Amino acid sequence: MKTHHQILIIGGGTAGIMTGAQLQKKDKNLDIAIIEPTEIHYYQPAWTLVGAGAYDYKKTAKPMSSVMPDGITWIKDKATGFDPEKNTVTTEKKGAITYDFLVVAPGLAYDFSLVPGLGEAMDKGVVCSNYTNPEHTWEVIKNFKGGTALFTQPTTPIKCGGAPQKIMYLAESHFRKSGVRKKTDVIFATGGTVIFGVKEVAKTLMEVVDRKDINLRFHHKLVAVDSDKQIAWYEMGKDITSGGCVVISGNEATDLKLDENFQYNYKDVKVTRDGNRYGIHYDMLHTAPPSVAPKFVKDSVLVNDAGWVDVNHQTMQHNKFPNIFSLGDVAALPTAKTGAAIRKQVPIVVDNISLLITQHKMGDMSYNGYSSCPLVTDYGKMVLAEFDYNNNFIPDPKLKQMFISDSSKEHWRLWMLKKYGLPYLYWNKMLKGKNV
Repeated sequence: MKTHHQILIIGGGTAGIMTGAQLQKKDKNLDIAIIEPTEIHYYQPAWTLVGAGAYDYKKTAKPMSSVMPDGITWIKDKATGFDPEKNTVTTEKKGAITYDFLVVAPGLAYDFSLVPGLGEAMDKGVVCSNYTNPEHTWEVIKNFKGGTALFTQPTTPIKCGGAPQKIMYLAESHFRKSGVRKKTDVIFATGGTVIFGVKEVAKTLMEVVDRKDINLRFHHKLVAVDSDKQIAWYEMGKDITSGGCVVISGNEATDLKLDENFQYNYKDVKVTRDGNRYGIHYDMLHTAPPSVAPKFVKDSVLVNDAGWVDVNHQTMQHNKFPNIFSLGDVAALPTAKTGAAIRKQVPIVVDNISLLITQHKMGDMSYNGYSSCPLVTDYGKMVLAEFDYNNNFIPDPKLKQMFISDSSKEHWRLWMLKKYGLPYLYWNKMLKGKNV
């Protein structure tokens, strides 16, 4: 096998395949290779719907060979390290591969050690995650008989920050259908301070929270899970002023004023206190796994202090090694880690690499941090949060063609887009290198 390629891409996910396909379209003669060990490519955005029984899991998977762009070499191997001074990537089986340009897009890895107990509990019994096994999530939701339904997330960056709450809105609807809602408290515990960072969208989501009678708990940093006792342990992200907030149940709390910095729509569920930790007792738990860059990336010279690939926020070019680019979930870009963000990042990376090859200069395209979170709020309803680095709400003008005048409001047409439109565009346009 050839050990040198003009362009080497690490990762056969959304970012890697799209970048390869668009580069290939631009110039058929480029010598491009993609390093990707897995045989299956998943359309993960649909996993939210799988977890709510509204999408077939099998339809989210296709053989990797079917999405690998024609004319690109697929190196079925694991990348294990970098030597950027020598333009080399080491791999598990094939050894060293050299490149002229490198694109680092391996996606995220999960590090369960960051929340002790979660790894053992994950995808077993009443603990579930759409990120790891959405079919198990649906089993848990279907079989739930009432009690405390706890939806939470770690404080690490995760794929699509909206995902931990979308499944909650759908689960709440299902609990109504299955007749267990009246004996259920639905709780959303997050390390954040607001339900969503974009004002226009947060306003709509708070209306959904009111309609569905959901208890929000802010500043809740998930630190451990005890699956035997069914307790999720939290530390508070800011000091609890005495007499201000109700974080523990029990009589001493009943007379206190509720501090909406901490809680909204208080529900008196069982909470155990242990030192500075608060344990919420759950009858079902859905969470996102703590996410980090894959080990071979995190241990390399390519990352910043936070452990993500250190790139320019506008061009995705590495801040130290000019022939290396990174995009997608592993890049140190202060925006949401979503496929929608990748859709806007790819053309800029492609433009820059092809101009560097042909004219030895960078292009003038600039990434503004665009990302989007399709927030499913109910069966048949969705809000589309599109935003930039500054959390400005920036809806796509194309939505007007779908007769959606305000995508910060719930709409059934947006649900149709999520369930049918986006998967079609993904498989047939995005992965084929067409601009959408």
